Order: sequence, then C-alpha cells, then structure tokens
Amino acid sequence: MANGTIEHVAFYPGSFDPVTFGHLDVVKRGRRLFDRLVIGIGQNPNKETLFTPVEREDMVRRLVAEFEDSPTLAGVEVQTYTGLTVDYARKIGATVLLRGIRNLSDLQYEVQQAVTNREVAGLESAFVVAGQSFAYTSSSLIKQITAMGDDLSVLSPMCPPLVIEMLGRKKSENPAILQRLRHED
Repeated sequence: MANGTIEHVAFYPGSFDPVTFGHLDVVKRGRRLFDRLVIGIGQNPNKETLFTPVEREDMVRRLVAEFEDSPTLAGVEVQTYTGLTVDYARKIGATVLLRGIRNLSDLQYEVQQAVTNREVAGLESAFVVAGQSFAYTSSSLIKQITAMGDDLSVLSPMCPPLVIEMLGRKKSENPAILQRLRHED
C-alpha cells in the first residue's frame, strides 16, 4: 500500500464442499473490513470431499465473479492450497484469518482454533457472525440432503443455483461419499 501503511489481508480458509450462501455472506462482510481477501480452498486429508479441489475452486471463482466491483470493497482472490492453513496464510502475507460464526458450537471451536493460531503462528483471527438465515446451514447437511433427497431445489435457500446444478451432476454420478451418506443412520 502507499505511504508505508500496512495492507490488511484476510485469509478465509475452508473446504467449501460445497460453497453455501453462508460462505458467500462471510466473504461479502469481509470485503468491507479488509484491503484484500483471499479465499483459500484447503485440502484436509481427514475429510472426504464430494467435489475435487479444481471443481471447488471453479465454483467459488464463478460465484465471486458475480460480486459487484467497488473501490470501497476489498478485491477477492481464490486459491487452492495444501498443508497448514497458518503456513499458507503467512506465505500470502495475510494479517488475519477470517472465520464465520453460525452458532455457539462454531464459536467454541473457532475460539480454540484462534488461540492456537495466535500462540503457534502469531496470526490473529477475525470473526463475522453469519446472517440468521445461515445459522444452521452446513456443507455436511447439504451433502446429506443431496444424497437422500429427490428434489435438490429444496437447497435453494442454502446454495446458489450453480451449486445446486453441480450437486445434481454429482448425484447422477453416484460417488461413494453420497452412497455412504444414504446408508448412514
């Protein structure tokens, strides 16, 4: 930034499998708070995903491209990454991790993560509270509805049309993750 001021770069990490209106709400709120916002599509080896990293990156890029351009709102970049979130955040020059809070369960987990990230990596966290309509929307719930439901249009309050279309394609392919979700109790 000019005049020696610090650029406030937020890193918003997640699996985004799939991206929801709640995720997009966090991005929109974060654009008002920081100079630059990087969405990081992570690859957690302990988490089985429905979409490949390339598919998730494409979905997020296409949805972010629909955001309005404004000189008063931060630009948004979309990147995939592997490894520790804090390492990647430092690599891109992030000054803060951006996290969305939907409910008290999220808050408890996120505070624990924030303290760990600050102590281990010296990286602060900023929380935005998701809109009330997103309080109980999760990517896991969306995958369960996709696996078990017949009409994916019921997802329209939770996901953009692009995501619902891609979920329909995945459902027609009958991947193992959806098969397992159909047979869980």
